[in-house]
Amino acid sequence: MITKDITEHKGKKTNVIVPFKNNIFKIKINKSIEIVIVHNPGEKNFHQDNVGIILEENKILKILSQRYSEVVITKIQHKKDLDRLLKRKPDLVFSGVKYFNFNNDKVWLNDCLEAYGIRYIASSRAALDNESDKNKAKKLIVKANIKTADFFVATPDQHEHSSSIPIPFPLFIKPVKGGDSRGIDSNSVAYNFASFKKKVLEIKTKHNLSSLVETYLPGKEYSVGIFQDSIKGTLRAMPIQIIVKKNINGHRILDFNVKKDDEEKVIAVTDVKIFKKISKLAKEAFKALGGKSLGRIDIKMNERGVPHFMEANLMPGLRKGYFYRSCLLNLDMNYDDMILNIANTGLSSS
Repeated sequence: MITKDITEHKGKKTNVIVPFKNNIFKIKINKSIEIVIVHNPGEKNFHQDNVGIILEENKILKILSQRYSEVVITKIQHKKDLDRLLKRKPDLVFSGVKYFNFNNDKVWLNDCLEAYGIRYIASSRAALDNESDKNKAKKLIVKANIKTADFFVATPDQHEHSSSIPIPFPLFIKPVKGGDSRGIDSNSVAYNFASFKKKVLEIKTKHNLSSLVETYLPGKEYSVGIFQDSIKGTLRAMPIQIIVKKNINGHRILDFNVKKDDEEKVIAVTDVKIFKKISKLAKEAFKALGGKSLGRIDIKMNERGVPHFMEANLMPGLRKGYFYRSCLLNLDMNYDDMILNIANTGLSSS
């Protein structure tokens, strides 16, 4: 088996064919990579707002060490740890960390890396800001003339009467920020004013967030993995369909418990027309949000089978989640090759 890699010779990028057997490379690329992590104060996989991707750092270390000459794990606990990293200036930082909290001072990792000319995986801080605020993301999507459900942002004391709600029922209600379907459950679909008020209040009480309220889309659900070509910069779309059983209200909702318990079914998209339509929408959405290297765009159909943008994840999980399964089902790409491709794309990015 052979693989194509990128290296530099006299300042020019060139293709190098690197033969390997059983994932052991005969020639290692002379690059330094630091896998940057932060302390997790809770149990394994404990949610941290400042971490976009929970890494299996030891597994990734083993995989990258097969191809690259210098790979280490770096835990950042203090500002001085980050300063040392910037001074070392590795060829690539492989990390899912968004920012650090140093004495209540928020320091964004990718901002620092860009200032020092250090390459990294995933998107810039500006793109991550675009994606994390679902209201902002949808406004950018609308500006780019990409289809998305009608929407508005609501707080518990904002609407006293149903006549003030700008879009018709049924509505879909979720927190304006946050991933992993947190705050989404069987009560997220509202058919009347009372259920709307109840859900908006619940999101504010439990998550201290405003609600993003959308026209409910009852059709099929998809997620599209995006890989940026390391040489040309073009985007490859990798759609998958997500199938969820009906809940007690008869709705198919990819809620927090479904994801947590891994109850959904993921299959390849075999309909050519649907494949093309959702791939096109996903690429356009990725560009509109300023995405780089890799990401995931979630799409849902309306009652007529027209695809609509739902939300984006520009730091998708790299374990056995939707991004990995989109690589596997579309490219027959195993976990090791996915990690190596992400690193290769990061190293060749500007």
